[in-house]
Amino acid sequence: MSKYYPPKFRSEAFHCVHCNVYSAQRWSYLEYKGTSNHSGFDLCTCEHCGKESFWYEKRMIVPSEAPVALHHEDLPENCIADYDEARDIVARSPKAAAALMRLCIQKLVANLGEKGNNINDDIGALVKKGLPVQVQQALDYCRVIGNNAVHPGELIIDDNLNIAHSLFEMVNFIVEDRITKPKKIAELYNILPEGALKAVEKRDA
Repeated sequence: MSKYYPPKFRSEAFHCVHCNVYSAQRWSYLEYKGTSNHSGFDLCTCEHCGKESFWYEKRMIVPSEAPVALHHEDLPENCIADYDEARDIVARSPKAAAALMRLCIQKLVANLGEKGNNINDDIGALVKKGLPVQVQQALDYCRVIGNNAVHPGELIIDDNLNIAHSLFEMVNFIVEDRITKPKKIAELYNILPEGALKAVEKRDA
């Protein structure tokens, strides 16, 4: 997955909140009527899709600020609503977003074949099935951060937005590794000639 560059005030290029394409951005601002004084309102237009975002006092207000990547295209359908709601509120309430992402992870591990009742137990079961250590660490990261949002502990999520933002990156990483890559390999494998596939089956039998 390519690096995500979130919208940033007066930045010349970033990932558009509308089309999610990394694109050049064109900026202008509104003046007070009859003057050349900056009103505090800025307009940003994506050079790729032509859609606009509106900013006030250096903060995006329309559409609602979402400084994190869109969900992975292979994120299971029952996880999408939680991811999108968390993305919509993360700038205003990092703790609430982290709690939603914990729920998203709980549903995601269920889609990976576990019960979905206890995240910690599910991760342990996946590890026993040979889960790569990097994916286990990503899952545990999301579990711990989300749990601290629900039951505040040593992590003060409001004081470190990067912690909340990283949850989205971790979820997309897990989906890429556990869902997208196996799907791509299966698609490529299935285009092999029938004779070759039968030879492989015979060998493995």
